[in-house]
Amino acid sequence: MKIAGIGNALVDSLVHLTDDNLLAEAELPRGGMLLIDEERRAQLARLMAPLGPRKSTGGCAGNTIKALAALGSDCAFVGKVGLDEDGELLRTTFRGMGVDTRFLPSPLHTGVASTLISPSGERTFGTCLGAASTLGAEEITPDLFRGIGWLHIEGYLVQDHALIRHIGESAHSMGLTVSMDLASYNVLAEDVDFVRSLVRDYVDVVFANEDESRVFCRGKAPLDALREIATLCRLAVVKLGGDGASARCGDEEVVIGARTVPVTDTTGAGDFFAAGFIHAHLCGAGLEQSLRSGAALAERVIQVVGTDLPAEMWQDARNAIKDILQK
Repeated sequence: MKIAGIGNALVDSLVHLTDDNLLAEAELPRGGMLLIDEERRAQLARLMAPLGPRKSTGGCAGNTIKALAALGSDCAFVGKVGLDEDGELLRTTFRGMGVDTRFLPSPLHTGVASTLISPSGERTFGTCLGAASTLGAEEITPDLFRGIGWLHIEGYLVQDHALIRHIGESAHSMGLTVSMDLASYNVLAEDVDFVRSLVRDYVDVVFANEDESRVFCRGKAPLDALREIATLCRLAVVKLGGDGASARCGDEEVVIGARTVPVTDTTGAGDFFAAGFIHAHLCGAGLEQSLRSGAALAERVIQVVGTDLPAEMWQDARNAIKDILQK
C-alpha cells in the first residue's frame, strides 16, 4: 500500500540552548509551536546565529513519511515549496529516499521551522510557513492522491479549516485510510470543537501525546482521553512520554512502558513513533507490536539532533522492528 503524507513542507533550523532564556526573549511557548511572520523569522535567525544552527528536513508529516520510506514503505509527500535552496534540500532528501514528491511550487520561500532545543531535549518551534501557507483547498485535486491507499495528515493544517476539511472529504470520498497526528497542544487549543468534528467525520487513526489528548478531551487524563478518542475513530494512540504509549481499537486496549535512553533532542519523536506504528500496523501487527515498533523508532531519533539518523542507526532500527514483528 502506498502511503502519502500531506502537511507543511518545512526545513528545520536547529540550535541547542544552554538555558531557556532565548525562549523568553523570542516569546516562544516552551514545548509548543508558534506561527511567526517573516519579520520575526529574521529576528529569530539573528538570535540563533551565534549558536550555529544546522538544517534538516522537517515538518510533522514530512518526518513521518521520511521514516516510513527508510523502513521500506512505498511513500509520497504532498506539500508546497519555494524555488530556493531549502526547497531543493527537501526534494533531494525525499527523492534520495525513494519518496514520490508531489510538490506544488510557490513564489514564496520554503517554510522554515526555527527549532530551539532546551537542555532537557525538549524542542520549541517558531515556524514561518512561507510557501506552505499558500497551499489552498482548491489545489487539492484527486490527482495528488492518485495510487494512494493511506493518507497521513498533520494536525498543524487545522489552522486552515477549508483546506483540512477538503483534504478529509477528498480522502474519504476516494476510500483512503486516513491517519492524523494532532501535532501541537497550543494549535489544537485554538479550535477543539472543529478538530473533534474533523476526526469524527474523516479520520480512522488518531495520534496524540499527553498534552494534546488532554486538550482534545478537555482535561481528561491520558488513558481516559484515549478511550474517548477511540469512540470517534477506529484506532486511537496516545503517547505517554517517559511512561510509554497506549492504543485502543474497539474494546481492545494496550499500554506499554518506555525504555530509558539518553535524550539529545525530542524533535520528530512523535512523527517517528507514528511511522513505526503505521509500518507495523500495515504489516498486520497487533496493537502491542505496533506500539513497540513506534517506540523503537522514537527511542532512536531522540538520541540525535534533528531527524537525520545515520545509516547504522537506521539499520539497527529496522532490525529491532523486524524482531518485534516476529514475536
